Amino acid sequence: MSIHKKVRRVTTHVLSEMKLRSEKIAMLTAYDYSMAGIVDSAGVDIVLVGDSASNVMAGYETTLPITLDNMIYHAASVVRAVKRALVVVDMPFGTYQGNSMQALASAIRIMKETGAHAVKLEGGTEIIGSVDRILSAGIPVMGHLGLTPQSIHKFGTYVVRAREEEEANKLKKDALRLQEAGVFAIVLEKVPAKLAASVTEELNIPVIGIGAGKDVDGQVLVLHDMLGITQEFSPRFLRRYHNLNEEIRGAVSSYVDDVRSESFPGENEQY
Repeated sequence: MSIHKKVRRVTTHVLSEMKLRSEKIAMLTAYDYSMAGIVDSAGVDIVLVGDSASNVMAGYETTLPITLDNMIYHAASVVRAVKRALVVVDMPFGTYQGNSMQALASAIRIMKETGAHAVKLEGGTEIIGSVDRILSAGIPVMGHLGLTPQSIHKFGTYVVRAREEEEANKLKKDALRLQEAGVFAIVLEKVPAKLAASVTEELNIPVIGIGAGKDVDGQVLVLHDMLGITQEFSPRFLRRYHNLNEEIRGAVSSYVDDVRSESFPGENEQY
């Protein structure tokens, strides 16, 4: 039997075992109690409380504005619903870059105030001091390389990263350095599939892809994107499994019509 079907609670050790057995890891974002409970009960292995909440929950153009307090609020809501999956929380922009003591303090707040199981940081050697400091406190860390949305103003675009040899080599070195530091997994975002496959083969820790091809150890998508709640975001790597935007609008429209026509509430819907 597959290990992910046997375990009652997914841990970093379970994820390592899944990589060893070539069992794919399923990861999705969630930001609130109700949706997190549905995602968890459907069998997802990792629930990411992503800083993409800045986009899909708060309506900002980038992930930069979301604060540590915002992330703690969302993460605590998610943790209260999740019974099986590993819950990972994005550390928001400005809480770990360049100051390892601030990074540790931020990570400790997330772990103590939310009950989450791990944190995720974007970047490689530039933020390795913060990774080392957080790991020294016994807090599990997930890495994130390739397209790192918190650095969007540096990149200036959301195009595929590491197409050129120099950037690809740096990504490989960063991945090895993060593994050496002790991160339990790495997300690779929007990089060439061949590069992602090469990194996955070289590393002993799980590699989760988003726009990184199929030859990685698992996949992650933003929940609101894959359910079709958001419509304006349509990258090549996104597969929409539903069109909730249309269904929800239809349901609300029917409700409005029923209220205005006085068909709601009916005789059996009142006291």
